[in-house]
Amino acid sequence: MLRVERLSMRFGGLLAVDGLSFDVRRGDITALIGPNGAGKTTVFNCITGFYKPTTGRIAMSAEGLADPDAIDALTRSSSRERNGIHLLERMPDHEIARHARVARTFQNIRLFAGMSALENLIVAQHRPLMRASIFSLAGLVGAPSFRAAENAAKQKAGDWLARINLLDRADDPAGALPYGDQRRLEIARAMCADPVLLCLDEPAAGLNPRESADLTALLRMIRDEFGVSLLLIEHDMSVVMEISDHIVVLDYGRKIADGTPAEIRADPSVIAAYLGVPDEEVDAVVQEALS
Repeated sequence: MLRVERLSMRFGGLLAVDGLSFDVRRGDITALIGPNGAGKTTVFNCITGFYKPTTGRIAMSAEGLADPDAIDALTRSSSRERNGIHLLERMPDHEIARHARVARTFQNIRLFAGMSALENLIVAQHRPLMRASIFSLAGLVGAPSFRAAENAAKQKAGDWLARINLLDRADDPAGALPYGDQRRLEIARAMCADPVLLCLDEPAAGLNPRESADLTALLRMIRDEFGVSLLLIEHDMSVVMEISDHIVVLDYGRKIADGTPAEIRADPSVIAAYLGVPDEEVDAVVQEALS
């Protein structure tokens, strides 16, 4: 459902991403991994519209991408979207979230700390609430249509709090929740926007083993019950290998491996990149690891 083609991102003299291509398949959990500084978050920022890539194409479709000719025809036009295909590199971030239905979380938790857990999830539904309120007019007079939309938003928020076992803390400030609960709340908030692709930047960072297990169960549930595709950056290899269907490995902005967890685990280039081994020493390191 997502195709990244020849993506490059340059910051002055620094080439942070260099000709990267990969696919995210519908219904898959895809991990983007690599050593620190490999360019992973830069790729996320390009996909979600925080950065405009220097070169390359990012095509997205909720129903699965059409044949390459249809994508090429859209690229040659001046349009951002046609027949359900979106060219994300042409879209501002709010349109990527709204029209292409891509949501994300961040490496550093960005909840509204002073608002309650419930309010954080209601805020994520501001678009349907604004439509129902006719941009505040119907809300001011308490129109039935707005009250119905408000009740639906509260119900949806409550359902997600129940799914992440935080319903009993719905009225607590989000900033007062334990760290692991905040992580799950941030993911639930992203899901309240009804994405078809959820991008997670190091969701297991700072979690203990029990919290990591809760996280993997939540991510599997999101994929299996809601049909949402997931693209995640993660340094916890136990989480990556356990839940990923597909792994893409970056090093210095370039793709060095692309495959299943079993293929990635045995790839000499991946082992060398994580250990910081020069190319000429890769074979020796792999033999030592296998012995």
